[in-house]
Amino acid sequence: MPKSKRAKVIHLTKTQKKGKELTLRLYANIRECIPQYPYIYVFSVENMRNNYLKDVRTELAGDSRLFFGKTRVMAKALGDSPSTEPYPSTSLLSTHLTGPCGLIFSHRDSSSMLSYFSTFHPLSFARAGILSTRSFTLPAGTIYTRAGEIPTSEDVPLAHSIEPTLRKLSVPTRMVRGRVELDEPFEVCKEGEVLGSGQTTLLKMFGVAIAEFGVEVRAWWIKETGEVQVMEGKVKGDGDQGTRANGAVEVEMGDDEEFGGFDNEG
Repeated sequence: MPKSKRAKVIHLTKTQKKGKELTLRLYANIRECIPQYPYIYVFSVENMRNNYLKDVRTELAGDSRLFFGKTRVMAKALGDSPSTEPYPSTSLLSTHLTGPCGLIFSHRDSSSMLSYFSTFHPLSFARAGILSTRSFTLPAGTIYTRAGEIPTSEDVPLAHSIEPTLRKLSVPTRMVRGRVELDEPFEVCKEGEVLGSGQTTLLKMFGVAIAEFGVEVRAWWIKETGEVQVMEGKVKGDGDQGTRANGAVEVEMGDDEEFGGFDNEG
């Protein structure tokens, strides 16, 4: 049957797209920050989690400003060539703005910044597609909520209502006197293998957090000397003329778009 013209969906609210507005604001905020801070850091994030990145922002709030937005916009604000860079050598940072990365404008020197990030590695539950950092096996016998991760004297048996979910995840369980049991050990994952969605579900179910959040500084810019230093082992883009110093190359970090589009001012 033809669609009735009477059946119309009327939206009571309307939202305006803010893509261009956010882009312009991000660009303007980065340009504004460059003369205000002596250091600009480019950083990358491993196992991205918004709550941990917010913790970083909170830690740096007193003397720094963090941006995590569109890389093309951030690179444009830093300059894509010597003729467009707002300050000498800031365009050298643009080649490092690839993948999940951001900018930090700070009054902290490189030793202080690198020291902080080297100690900040909180764990979270893994997501599908990452490499497992350890092996995990469900032991035979009665299954406990932590599956042997803690002493059984401190643990409790798994609720019987979860047994159907385990069977859907290919775990060969059975009910014995109201308890969920395994006849033999069941290997959930091996160290070094790529995790699937079923494996990550089981890891989370038993409270096994193996994804390590980390922030790595790729390079930073020093306003006083106009030098860009790059961390050893990091790949620099074509045309990167950054100088090596103390095993690193300067990197800038900064952007007014927090976590892909929201203001993040430190």
